[in-house]
Amino acid sequence: MLATVLQALVSGLAIGGVYALIALSFSITFTTTRTLNFAQGEFIGVGAFLGVTVLYALSSGEGGSFAALAPAASAGFRYPVAALAVGAALGTLGLLLFLAAVRPFAGKPGMSWVMSTIGFGIILQSLGLAVWGPAPVNMPSPFGDDVIRLGGAGVRPQELAVLAMAVLLMVGFDLVMRRTRLGKAMRAVAHDPAVASLMGINVTAIMLGAFALSSALAGVGGVLVAPIASASLFMGVGIALKAFSGAILGGLDNPRGCIFGGFALGLMESGVALWQAQWREIAVFLLIILVLAIRPNGLFGRRALDKV
Repeated sequence: MLATVLQALVSGLAIGGVYALIALSFSITFTTTRTLNFAQGEFIGVGAFLGVTVLYALSSGEGGSFAALAPAASAGFRYPVAALAVGAALGTLGLLLFLAAVRPFAGKPGMSWVMSTIGFGIILQSLGLAVWGPAPVNMPSPFGDDVIRLGGAGVRPQELAVLAMAVLLMVGFDLVMRRTRLGKAMRAVAHDPAVASLMGINVTAIMLGAFALSSALAGVGGVLVAPIASASLFMGVGIALKAFSGAILGGLDNPRGCIFGGFALGLMESGVALWQAQWREIAVFLLIILVLAIRPNGLFGRRALDKV
């Protein structure tokens, strides 16, 4: 029983790390632009397939076919290079998303940006289907598939890698936000774009950077989770929905709260699966409804005050 609980704990932390990473990406765009990228799920799926494509190109035919990469395809420097390449490509795509689907509607009444980002995601997914097709593809883990025994529990190395990388990325972002001039500029824009502009901060550049960083995190998240769940253009929708739920749970305007919410949902999902797997989704969204009924801005979200 202890081994089963330990295994569920590690698995919950691993998937929770992915949820937290994507939840953080939602928070980044929300705090700086008061908008969200509802194509984030498609960015995850495309990121996973781009990762497979880079690995296939780097293996020069030695790593098997595209549809069935050999374990050697992820060996050595190839997997980190693929993750960096995907982050750069998806970050660039995030810039295009902001310029084409968000900026034209900024400052205007209504929520046209919601449909424009959804439409951007549909276009992106359709292009992906035209290029790669609908079939899922296996991405080999750079650490192999041998199970590691921890206190009797069997844990896949990729799960530990996902957790470690997610934590490193989130700690790095937190340090940048709190210790650098760029982070202070982002916080100033998040607080009040008009005042930040008067202080000499290039608000548009900060918003572009926020969308680039948010999209890059989604792409890297796809590369991290693909060795656990096969790369698919449809894999990101469920992950993004859970991550958004985690962000709502913790508070969209609080990056640390979003991280907490992501990990909390991952652990809860894994814990409920020990009891009855079919109750996972029900329990997760019942928790979201309950929290929002008590704290509409999330557990750690700031309450908005309307001054008259």
